[in-house]
Amino acid sequence: MNIELSAEATEYGAAALRAFESAGGGALIESAERDPAGRVSLVAPVFDGLGAWDLEPRKNGDELEAAAALCRSAGFWAVPYPVAERLSRPTDLDVDGLLVVADHNPTAAVSDLDLRWAAVTLTGQRSVATARSTSESPRTSAFVTPLSLAALDAGGAADVALGLVLPCWTLLGMLDRAMALTRAHVLLREQFGGPLAQLQGVQFQLTDAEVERSGVEILAKHALWSIESGHTDAVDDALALRLAAIEAADVVFRVAHQLHGATGFCDETTLSWISRYSLPLRRLPLGLSATGAALTERLGRRGLSGLFNDEAVAP
Repeated sequence: MNIELSAEATEYGAAALRAFESAGGGALIESAERDPAGRVSLVAPVFDGLGAWDLEPRKNGDELEAAAALCRSAGFWAVPYPVAERLSRPTDLDVDGLLVVADHNPTAAVSDLDLRWAAVTLTGQRSVATARSTSESPRTSAFVTPLSLAALDAGGAADVALGLVLPCWTLLGMLDRAMALTRAHVLLREQFGGPLAQLQGVQFQLTDAEVERSGVEILAKHALWSIESGHTDAVDDALALRLAAIEAADVVFRVAHQLHGATGFCDETTLSWISRYSLPLRRLPLGLSATGAALTERLGRRGLSGLFNDEAVAP
């Protein structure tokens, strides 16, 4: 088993990171919140330049890895666009993207976008999804809007796996940024005659958060490998990744907010924007408890195959 991204995918992700920064970086999400209808025009030139929508992650392993790297870079800058959902689009339907939704009251962060969506539940039931209009401001909704569904067919396990995993790569990018911002803050901010970073309690908190973040990174690579190799447990691995990502996000953002203090909740601080716009990824289609319950129901008593089963370590 080799779960590391290829050099080409890693370089593509780095190029995307630079491209988003050149397009506005952290200011992109602020501009989109002020003008929701114009959020497509903010990022469309970047995606066109990267050839993002030419990627075919369902057909090619290298392009699947490139798609994951792109999602991570988009998450780092909190790019105000459903990148992972666009890249997850089914190849057998005439749609622009795929949304994994709950069985009841389906919602997604796709307001103010003129796109055609397919939706799939965790059981594999696919539908055509239409975003309903909402008067709620992105300030409070983070672009989340209700969906109307028209049932299509069942059996979309591949849709479920990819539709769960790529958004976790976006969330991983947000955790990368939250950690980077927090490290910079504690190195700059002084207390008791020295940088906060010198305090042992601060170091312990940062270590706990980094352990959570790095654990998600390993699981994200494993879940991607599971999809790429056609593993029969790909949906289980995707749910396990999502559960770990939600748990890690709770820890990372808690530590980041604590170490930033009150300023971490102010719009003058980038962390506040990253934290707020991470919420749809952490809550939809299911939150922590419901994701854990769904994984438990799927696994029963057999457990996960994991990184270190006989198949994985065989020469």
